[in-house]
Amino acid sequence: MKALDIKNLKQQYPLIDQLMKLEETIWFNPKVTTLKEALPYVTLTKDDVEDASQRLQRFAPYLSKAFPETAEMKGIIESEIVMIPKMKIALEKRHQTKLMGNLLLKKDSHLPISGSIKARGGIYEVLTHAEKLAFEHGLLAKNDDYSQLFSDKFRYFFSQYSIAVGSTGNLGLSIGIISAKLGFKVTVHMSANACEWKKQNLRSHHVTVIEYQQDYGFAVEQGRKAAQSDPNCFFIDDENSKTLFLGYSVAGQRVREQFKKLNVKVDNEHPLFVYLPCGVGGGPGGVAFGLKLAFGDNVHCIFAEPTHSPCMFLGVYTGLHDNISVQDIGIDNITAADGLAVGRPSGFVGRAMERLLDGYYTISDQHMYDLLSLLNKQEHIQLEPSALAGMLGPFLVEENQSYLDRFQISLKALKNATHLVWATGGGMVPKEEMCKYLNFGNI
Repeated sequence: MKALDIKNLKQQYPLIDQLMKLEETIWFNPKVTTLKEALPYVTLTKDDVEDASQRLQRFAPYLSKAFPETAEMKGIIESEIVMIPKMKIALEKRHQTKLMGNLLLKKDSHLPISGSIKARGGIYEVLTHAEKLAFEHGLLAKNDDYSQLFSDKFRYFFSQYSIAVGSTGNLGLSIGIISAKLGFKVTVHMSANACEWKKQNLRSHHVTVIEYQQDYGFAVEQGRKAAQSDPNCFFIDDENSKTLFLGYSVAGQRVREQFKKLNVKVDNEHPLFVYLPCGVGGGPGGVAFGLKLAFGDNVHCIFAEPTHSPCMFLGVYTGLHDNISVQDIGIDNITAADGLAVGRPSGFVGRAMERLLDGYYTISDQHMYDLLSLLNKQEHIQLEPSALAGMLGPFLVEENQSYLDRFQISLKALKNATHLVWATGGGMVPKEEMCKYLNFGNI
């Protein structure tokens, strides 16, 4: 991008200046509309999400057998929602203000199999591909017992095919683990930001890991190119995949069921605010879509990104989506939040969801480390830095009166509100690595 273009962009979109200075910045989206009005732009429906949910149900007997840690949940990959009252008190002290609503944590950080939100979309897309191949070759029918996939016969069949993906870490981990378990040959193209332990973990599952000194976008491009030369190779496209998106979206109806059990009300007088860390956008976009289908206009979804990688914020704010990257405005895309280290957002997610997302904000690496340390101290819950990005959100929402007025959220409704922070990863972080994270926190 030419300097002149950036100058014009800054005049048109003044918050770009704050983003370029790496300042923590918030933008509430004026394009937000009702679910009914926004739905046609998503190009996916409730039926698509229901289809995804049923597919996961069909695979549950297989997952239960292949991954014993899922047996207790009968092969359903799901995480708990917990109250974090001590964290709430500590945050109130830190912000020197009372948080009126309740504060809850969605522990996708501790999802079985791969310990992050990517255990939703990543695993779902591989299962969808495996089912398609088995159907096409007459090896499986919808009404069959899918536990038979955990056999030498199916492992041999899938070994004739390969899967490739580009990743900053967690998506590669989930796709690598499930693909290898099924029997696929799998290659994960890892960007410079990927943690060493994630690469080692993948190699221990006999996954081929190819490392690059460049960022996420380059790794994805290399993965795409490699797959094109092999007709039996399936490339999982994190930037544009509707299948990945649907795997994440199943979370919405599950949260609704969990809330029923927890007696958490969501309606006009009891609004729900959900804070989702965002990288390329597929995970949080899919979850937000599912939540919108489950709760309608009573749920408000907000994306959180590192100050060094505000790609979705930049793309939606300028309306340029995947036609602009953070590097174009001089940001380096280097962050401790490795899962969020993405320079260019998903054009599909940005365009599909821009009318359904209330806002976007950025948070510094140090702030994430501090919150990581605070959560461990107060609640003994250990997460990756990126998983703390959403923890700042509730205070930004409650202090922004013009945003609350626009959505006609009264003081009474705010007192009844539920703030759900989506913890996206951390369950598989090695102990020595977690100690390093905790030591970075100034708490």
